[in-house]
Amino acid sequence: MEMGYMSTWHWGGALIFALIFVIPAWKIVAKAGYAGAWSLFALVPVINIIMLWVFAFSTWPGHKGGT
Repeated sequence: MEMGYMSTWHWGGALIFALIFVIPAWKIVAKAGYAGAWSLFALVPVINIIMLWVFAFSTWPGHKGGT
């Protein structure tokens, strides 16, 4: 039996891989005070690196205190 490109195993693995990145990113972004949906950018190549830098160096609405 050959596993094709559109096999159930392929899409199941892709879904698990996506959830491994999106769930923790959603929690981090929500704790920072932003809408959790921003974490979906973690799945988009190049945009994910840009968003990482934006979140790292911006002022977080949910952060109380200094830097």
